[in-house]
Amino acid sequence: MQAGLAQLAPPVRDGGKPLISARRIGKRVRQLGEQVSQLYADSEQPLVLVVVLKGATVFAADLLRSLSIPAELEFVRASSYGRGSQSSGRVKLAHMVDGPLTGRDILLVEDIVDSGRTINVIRKELKSHKPASLRLVALLDRPARRELPVQIDFTGFTIPDRFVVGYGLDYAGLYRELPGVHALG
Repeated sequence: MQAGLAQLAPPVRDGGKPLISARRIGKRVRQLGEQVSQLYADSEQPLVLVVVLKGATVFAADLLRSLSIPAELEFVRASSYGRGSQSSGRVKLAHMVDGPLTGRDILLVEDIVDSGRTINVIRKELKSHKPASLRLVALLDRPARRELPVQIDFTGFTIPDRFVVGYGLDYAGLYRELPGVHALG
């Protein structure tokens, strides 16, 4: 890391050894793609993946490529972290999907589920569009921080109560490029 960046972000705690390697992530994402494809194999319309920006972008791209069914992409932007590692407690929806969702099968794609506040706000908004179905796939589940109940239909990995970065997850906009998931600290 460049000297200037070292002042902006704490070092990756695990010294370069990820909590979850890129190889394990790739294998699990392919498995999730197979499960999702099987569930929606008989759908008459393409599945709508609603991707939570920005963190779930990397996961969503890999998941999309692992599907064997037609799918469309839509995006939602929500935030509760700001530029640090602690949730502000308030969820802000900055952008909601552009396309029609009524009567469609929706798969909400999230990078990590912690408190449940963000995902519940997004789910409530998506349900107001009256989809045929609404399910959630999350790369990571961190149940130790859960404040609200959340049903995750497809989970990549359950992780301990540590702040993580990599594979799209960030700290103040940094570390998204790491191929694995690392603890920050």
